[in-house]
Amino acid sequence: MEKHELSNGIRLVCQKANTNSTTVQVLVKTGSNNESREISGVSHFIEHMLFEGTKKRKTSMLISNEIERLGGVFNAYTSGEITCYYVKLANRHVDKALDILSDMLLNPLFQENIIEKEKKVILKELHMVTDDPRFYQWRLFQDQLFQGHPASNPTLGTEDSLRSMSRKKLLDYYGRFYASNNMVISVVGNFPDIRPAINRYFGDIKPNSRLREIISKIPRQKFSMTLEKRKILSSYWVLGYKTASRTDKESYALDVIAAILGRGQSGKIFDEIRNKKGLAYEVGINHEHSKDYGYFSVYASTDKSRIEKGKQIVLRELKKLKAAGKSDVNDAKTYIEGRYGIEMDETDKFADRLAYWEYASKAEDAFAYLKRIKEVSVNDVRNAARKFFNDDYTMVVVGPE
Repeated sequence: MEKHELSNGIRLVCQKANTNSTTVQVLVKTGSNNESREISGVSHFIEHMLFEGTKKRKTSMLISNEIERLGGVFNAYTSGEITCYYVKLANRHVDKALDILSDMLLNPLFQENIIEKEKKVILKELHMVTDDPRFYQWRLFQDQLFQGHPASNPTLGTEDSLRSMSRKKLLDYYGRFYASNNMVISVVGNFPDIRPAINRYFGDIKPNSRLREIISKIPRQKFSMTLEKRKILSSYWVLGYKTASRTDKESYALDVIAAILGRGQSGKIFDEIRNKKGLAYEVGINHEHSKDYGYFSVYASTDKSRIEKGKQIVLRELKKLKAAGKSDVNDAKTYIEGRYGIEMDETDKFADRLAYWEYASKAEDAFAYLKRIKEVSVNDVRNAARKFFNDDYTMVVVGPE
């Protein structure tokens, strides 16, 4: 792996791989955690707008066609912390990936008519999430778990904030956060020395010396139970806790716990709730680490009458982790090693991990990850379970009236 810093402050991480494809990803260090109520959803809105035309490529069709006619793929995502854009192409077309990504980042048009059109698109996306309990349960859970903290901000925004989104609001936010000293570029694949091209395409992005990292104290975990009734047949529920940040040593023990409980159909939660009791079709673990915080949750969809039974199974399995055995821990570590290796074979996932680790701490930690997983002891797992899992859980239910 090679790391460089451009003269304008962009951090570049490069990893050669014996692959047929190369992925270029640009990570911008801003997301919904940086938003106020008035501009809620602006990070995600800008993500959409950067695909909607540049000075060089006037329409979204021209941008997408240049990538897809070469057999490539491109996408983006927004979270509470970051906004990421990537292009994955055959190795010989890596220059095209750099050209398009830099054009999108440097020269977006933010046309008024396109902004109004995209409002409708994003409102439909918001309605889709709100209408589907499988999606909406996570919006409700995040809101309840992180009450009083920016992590509770809805990434898609709200009806009011989206309808009042203006070109000025978009440009103000874009001008503040889309700065060179607020970006990480990762490149993974089979490519020649890429530094001259990176400098040529991204060297004109300007820094913002007034940027300051926002760090908010996470509220203490406390018991919370929220029920939202709907005209549906099943109940969709999530039970979880605030946990450790990605850079915390305890996060690795929690990764092992997630594998003990949630590794597909052989995970203990799936086995107990679906295989043995037949309480649910869909059941699983969601374990999220951010730079400054994390959460651990169990989710399932059951009949209304079986919520309590499912909840008690979850609490019992979490309690049993306080006396976790060596074989469970070792099996989980083997599972993580296998999954990690498979994911790192794909240049887009590899590039995403490198960029995120460089943002959260340093890119080298992506390569140290398995070593740290192997170092997790049975006592580490037991201690993490004792620290984070108790009766002060947050639970949300979206269920029938």
